[in-house]
Amino acid sequence: MSRPHLVWDWNGTLLDDLALVISATNAAFTSAGAGAVDPDTHRRRFRRPIVDYYGEVLGRELSAAEFAGLDAVFHEAYRRGLVDVRLAADAEAAMRAWPGGQSLLSMWFHDELVPAVRGYGLDGLLRRVDGLRHEVGGGSKHAHLVAHLAALELPGSQVVLIGDTVDDAEAAAAVGAACVLYTGGLTDPDQLRGAGVPVADTLLAAVELARATG
Repeated sequence: MSRPHLVWDWNGTLLDDLALVISATNAAFTSAGAGAVDPDTHRRRFRRPIVDYYGEVLGRELSAAEFAGLDAVFHEAYRRGLVDVRLAADAEAAMRAWPGGQSLLSMWFHDELVPAVRGYGLDGLLRRVDGLRHEVGGGSKHAHLVAHLAALELPGSQVVLIGDTVDDAEAAAAVGAACVLYTGGLTDPDQLRGAGVPVADTLLAAVELARATG
């Protein structure tokens, strides 16, 4: 197989946190005086950098300081609800179905991500786990993927990424990696199908598509 290593996304992919993300996003929006968005609207409009998504919904360009404040509101609400979130139904089965090496790259804070992954019993399946090491998130995954692959000493040409956003596909393309997008996460499936990469409705199906990229 020419692409032996699989990089998993976390939020919206292995972790079934869509409802919580929408709830926490609405906490940020309402704190800024905007109305709440429903799940379909969120999935249609969500994109990275998240500051652009927030600005579109709020109807104005956000300063770095204003976005940092909204990001803090989001994460406070997200943390409160995280105790009730579970993995996607076929997450572990999909991971065990992959025949090569695996790692995880998330835009969730690294110091919180690592114990969470360990708590779900997934750390033994992963060569490396990397999360966000900045105080404010919301940016593209590209630079983080570059660093992740450098730490693994892997070229993009030997990698396939499974994620749930168009940004995942763009980050993968930028490093020469393949990508499969999963429709059960944060982004509207029609948008994912327009990204020019294979799309799957389950994680097990995503792994099958990832295997076919070799």
